[in-house]
Amino acid sequence: MITFILAVVALILGYVIYGKVVEKIFGIDPNAETPAVTKADGVDFVPLDWKRAFLVQFLNIAGLGPIFGAVSGALWGPVAFLWIVLGSIFAGAVHDYFSGMLSLRHNGESIAEIVGIYMGKYAKNIMRVFSVILLVLVGVVFVTGPAGLLQTLTGVNKYTWIGVIIIYYLLATVLPVDKIIAKIYPIFGACLFIMAFGVTIGLFVKGYQIPELTLQNLHPSGKAIFPFLFITIACGAISGFHATQSPIMARCLRTEREGRRVFYGAMIAEGLIALIWAAASMAFFGGTEGLAQAGEAAVVVNTISTSLLGKVGGALALLGVVACPITSGDTAFRSARLTIADALQYKQNPIKNRFVIAIPLFIVGVALCFIDFTIIWRYFAWSNQTLAMIALWASAVYLVKNNKLHWIATIPATFMTAVTSTYILVAPEGFSLPDSIGYPVGIIAAIVAFGVFIGKMVIGKSNVANQISK
Repeated sequence: MITFILAVVALILGYVIYGKVVEKIFGIDPNAETPAVTKADGVDFVPLDWKRAFLVQFLNIAGLGPIFGAVSGALWGPVAFLWIVLGSIFAGAVHDYFSGMLSLRHNGESIAEIVGIYMGKYAKNIMRVFSVILLVLVGVVFVTGPAGLLQTLTGVNKYTWIGVIIIYYLLATVLPVDKIIAKIYPIFGACLFIMAFGVTIGLFVKGYQIPELTLQNLHPSGKAIFPFLFITIACGAISGFHATQSPIMARCLRTEREGRRVFYGAMIAEGLIALIWAAASMAFFGGTEGLAQAGEAAVVVNTISTSLLGKVGGALALLGVVACPITSGDTAFRSARLTIADALQYKQNPIKNRFVIAIPLFIVGVALCFIDFTIIWRYFAWSNQTLAMIALWASAVYLVKNNKLHWIATIPATFMTAVTSTYILVAPEGFSLPDSIGYPVGIIAAIVAFGVFIGKMVIGKSNVANQISK
């Protein structure tokens, strides 16, 4: 229990202290006009109150990620607490802050365009394709998953629900951000907080024992902590999907001062949700062995919620496993529309232009709903963290080019390079190489990436400056 309380305190202090450090290093201009003002169009560029923007950003990046990922990550034991706390403060929140603030500084551009500005056109084109594919996959999974659950609950055919959800997604994708998303997201975001708070109170009141920190690997199957834990708990620590979502709210902030609250703060809030669910999963089932036998994450969430919160908990659990993924799926398609529009420089003011991009996206999405792509989806976890790695490297380049302390982005970027490189080499859905090969090669890949960055950006920039001074 002490570990859990200290972890909560650490997350809060991380926001208060390290969040201010990151903000100071970035260097906000409180008087600068934001894209919400300079490019206001009543569609995507719409000024929002920061509290509403925070809740929208929180639900955009959260959905079921910090719940299901934390439940799965809890199988490794209390070491998951360490990754959630340190990952959220020093990696995830930094990633989200820079993804949002660089977008805000560059007229609300999508993450692919931001990467292109700082890492070149080849990186930009790769990110354009990479991010759109990722977003469509997220959108489709968050169609079929909720549709299947709704079929179980109501008896109505799954494909009928797919049709209903697709229609909603299309509306959320093309209508102005303040018509649907900014109206309903704060409600669902608040419900996620209420659900987590209620679970926490239930654990304390009913005397469940949250295990204390140990670095021991408690995974029932013995699966290695590195790199698998760091891929499993993405939302709740660091997730590349967030880089595709932050530009949505970057187009809605009224001042740069709101960036720390909305971008850094939402990630810390997500880390808090993940921490609570990791703790609840371990405590409720008496450890990782019991958790492993409890069933899928959706079953775990439902069991914990109904047991600790009764009928209210059951309703909130239903909201969590049905509504929350839908609120991630709709913004996934919206982000895909914006990414393509930015790449084509295709104005989105006229609604017909929005449909021109959205309709082909949804044709692809609907087609994928009828295909069993379970194996393909297994690559999502890796591709998600790879996107986060690229976004962090782009942030590091920005910091060097602007003579700012780059280590706040360089260190987590190097670490995530090691994680993603090692994972794709040793994981079953990757190359399935022996650990004796995969681990050294993955670490070497991270060292090489770090060396190239230091050589080209830091030393190279210093040499140019010396030549100019002479």
